[in-house]
Amino acid sequence: MIDFRSDTVTQPCDAMRQTMNNAPLGDDVYGDDPSVNALEKYAAQKHGFASALFCSSGTQANLLALMAHCERGDEYICGQRAHNYKFEGGGAAVLGSIQPQPIENEADGSLCLDKVKAAIKADDFHFAKTKLVSLENTIGGQVLSLEYLSKAREFVDAHKLALHLDGARVYNAAAKLGVDITRITGHFDSVSVCLSKGLGAPVGSVLLGSEALVAKARRWRKVLGGGMRQAGMLAAAGQYALEHNTKRLSDDHDNALYLAMQLNTLSGFNVELNSVETNIVYVNVDANIDLAVMCQRLATQNILFSPGTPLRLVTHLGITKESVNTFIQALAAEI
Repeated sequence: MIDFRSDTVTQPCDAMRQTMNNAPLGDDVYGDDPSVNALEKYAAQKHGFASALFCSSGTQANLLALMAHCERGDEYICGQRAHNYKFEGGGAAVLGSIQPQPIENEADGSLCLDKVKAAIKADDFHFAKTKLVSLENTIGGQVLSLEYLSKAREFVDAHKLALHLDGARVYNAAAKLGVDITRITGHFDSVSVCLSKGLGAPVGSVLLGSEALVAKARRWRKVLGGGMRQAGMLAAAGQYALEHNTKRLSDDHDNALYLAMQLNTLSGFNVELNSVETNIVYVNVDANIDLAVMCQRLATQNILFSPGTPLRLVTHLGITKESVNTFIQALAAEI
């Protein structure tokens, strides 16, 4: 199967499966699962935080962060394109009674700090209390610069706000910038890291923060039904992913650029190559090309993608250069 729908479709390799099979287990709700405890300790140290919490998903990790930073009637500022605003079911409002205040993302995915400042509410009982700014890195495959992150940190400190990072693909950002992960995570009060996208674990994310924040998040995780029992098999896969699968992400970036270049050889397909920073490719497709029909036909050849405007294609550890060539040949035959 050649699957360009997302990097969430990755499968654990044989070595990861063996690690899962051999993982020592306990009851994590009692704090007795040694593999979960090992992952949380390892993740906290690796990312420069005091504590970490293993979560079932990135959506859960982001929601727990918001609920740990904010109380009922508080608000967080984020981008219109932010995953924790647009694609997570409105959980902050529905389950946390937290008001999102979205502002338009800039072309590079960042938030204009002048616009963020204008969105901060006055200390007045008419308004929700602004408590938090949430950024995303990467966002739509785009990487926030270290210079911008430094300015964002200075900004929230000056306005007595906290700073959260939705770091679902933060290792893609680190690979693109060629820096240790702490050069990014060190700017934030909390970070969520997805283990089941490009890193290749089957399930899970980690939430990183202070001991007090993680303790509060752990309580909310239980309330939200996220207390898992013998979760060590999943945690072991996550630790394997962090130990073995971060450095290879540049291969995905290379394959994404190669994919973009090959798409530009096809009539009716166009990619702005400068927009391909990491593993996500956005493709402009002529209106006379029926992507829905093409999608159905290629699925019979075990090639999957999701039609859209623009078309989004994602590379990952299951996609090779040969996979790209097969895909391009199949598209060419359909045009």
